[in-house]
Amino acid sequence: MRSWAKTALWLGVAFQAGLLHAAPSGQSSLSDTPRPLVRPETSQDAPAPVQIAAATTVRPVARSSVAIPTPSTSTPTEAAANLRFQTWMQGFETRAQAQGIGKATLSQAFDGVTYDPKVIKRDRNQSEFSKTIWEYLDSAASDTRVTSGSKALRENRGALNQIEQTYGVDKEVVVAVWGLESNYGSYRGSMDIVRSLATLAFDGRRGPFFESQLIAALKILQSGDVAPRNMTGSWAGAMGHTQFIPTSYLDYAVDFTGDGKRDIWSDNPTDALASTAAYLKKFGWVQGQPWGVEVTLPRNFNYALASRKIKKSPDDWAKLGVRGVDGKPVAKHGSASILLPAGGKGAAFMIFKNFAVIERYNTADAYVIGVGHLSDRLKGGAKIQGDWPRGDRALTFTERKELQKRLTEAGFSTQGIDGRIGPNTVSAIRSYQTTKNVMPDGYASLDLLKMLR
Repeated sequence: MRSWAKTALWLGVAFQAGLLHAAPSGQSSLSDTPRPLVRPETSQDAPAPVQIAAATTVRPVARSSVAIPTPSTSTPTEAAANLRFQTWMQGFETRAQAQGIGKATLSQAFDGVTYDPKVIKRDRNQSEFSKTIWEYLDSAASDTRVTSGSKALRENRGALNQIEQTYGVDKEVVVAVWGLESNYGSYRGSMDIVRSLATLAFDGRRGPFFESQLIAALKILQSGDVAPRNMTGSWAGAMGHTQFIPTSYLDYAVDFTGDGKRDIWSDNPTDALASTAAYLKKFGWVQGQPWGVEVTLPRNFNYALASRKIKKSPDDWAKLGVRGVDGKPVAKHGSASILLPAGGKGAAFMIFKNFAVIERYNTADAYVIGVGHLSDRLKGGAKIQGDWPRGDRALTFTERKELQKRLTEAGFSTQGIDGRIGPNTVSAIRSYQTTKNVMPDGYASLDLLKMLR
């Protein structure tokens, strides 16, 4: 899910709490909720969600003395919603007990909990605007973020070295995730997780998903890893330094400090960082392999080859004229695909398996490149060398749907009209571009939409 603060500078961009990962135009756009670890919704263009089973060892729950403040005033509509919420809670508690949640845990977890209209307002008032990938990366791997990341590496070097040795995941990659998710722990979120998830399960657009997260949160409380009112995070349930949602926490969080708790909320980030490394290892991190390498393409490059479905060895790509920005063939890191996140006018990357592993944390190409590039900068690497079409702007959500509708009506089906530019839409764009004798790079640009109009 996402990083959450009252007023956050997440990825260096001032977003109000309930931040949005900025999706690049022409790539898989993120929907209302950014998604490390689990995607709460699917689309025909988007990868399937991660299915995570919840299981935990039961330990006594520590009762917190911190109470949730009850609003001193409320509108009649909010008061009525809270009455319905309390009725819903009765039914939910029955369902929770059927899934192994004890009465004592329920009593402590919901002590003082009321309906939170602010959460619903945030859930329903998502901006339809997104950022271009170059705007995203300007912030994600800014000099300030690199400087802060280098400091975080120094201050946590002992723990990070041990984590790297244990899980085989580069410490710079772990720190890059930390940097993008919470600005190195600065913006972990202060919303009460139980209250937020209960409100969303009761009144949100994805009730079943959020109820599953609420059950998982209660299992965490029942295990004794954290007290109810200390379980804080985003308004949509993401928690800790690297923003785990509850179901992911249950499966992947680890107690690396050995104190008997998987404490991702503590000022000490060790458990959170180790949990992130454990997660990446679980999904197949290849030690010593880069996420990707920036490359240059020959003038006669066949843009139909720039597809995640097409994989070749670096040597075979070199035979086609694809080389690193240093002019040399890319090292033999395994089979790779060519990615053009801003079409043929932007930077190009040769991406390896570890790109897909980071993608399990968040499915947006912009996010994965952001993590990968920031980690490279933390290792002393250079900035991205290629140009970006900075005169372009990102399509709005409404414009992306219009693009899909017009492509489909023109005989180039996008297999659905959902505003998410994924493989099906990219394929349709390429087919259309070919008929118009323009660069078939599959890029969803404003110029393309104007052409369709």
